[in-house]
Amino acid sequence: MENEMLKIFDDNRNQIGIATREEVHKLGHWHEAFHCWFISKEDKGYIYLQLRSAMKKDYPSLFDITAAGHLLAHETVLDGVREIKEEIGIDVSIQELIPLGIIEYCVNRTGFIDKELTNVYLFIGENILKEALLQREEVAGIVRTEFESFYKFWMGELDQIRVEGYEMIEESKISIDKIINKDNFVPHEISYYENVVKLIAEKIR
Repeated sequence: MENEMLKIFDDNRNQIGIATREEVHKLGHWHEAFHCWFISKEDKGYIYLQLRSAMKKDYPSLFDITAAGHLLAHETVLDGVREIKEEIGIDVSIQELIPLGIIEYCVNRTGFIDKELTNVYLFIGENILKEALLQREEVAGIVRTEFESFYKFWMGELDQIRVEGYEMIEESKISIDKIINKDNFVPHEISYYENVVKLIAEKIR
């Protein structure tokens, strides 16, 4: 995976070449990613989170975007839908997704600089917990939380939220129903989460 080839960009989003994933994160090149957030409108509006596998090199066992990944050098944003099928096993076409735009963010920690141009999309579905088929080496579980709580959480109005769903342990689905805080999430910039919840709210309210 560290040898995957990614397109790299300057600060004005002009492509300046291609580099390995390892080099991209070591030197802090801007690169493209695909993010898709799942929403359902059942008795309430819910947003869905994946629980990253404990085997992941980066951010193991933390909650994250429903489905996301890097766009490889030969791919366009239209190819990003493969991440959805690969990670949570749900077939979705690009035509079913609602584009939310490109959000830039940067996470800088020792030996790892993640500067992403994230192509962000929204999918509105149903029965997501039942239909998901998780890629176990990438995704350990999937949960949902009320969108209004998620919105207030990232806008600074709540310190905690309740999530419910399941984690796969060996071949068994183990229920998750617990209270979590921001330490339980992949540390994308707060501004990223704020932008996402505002954009989703505009589409579903």
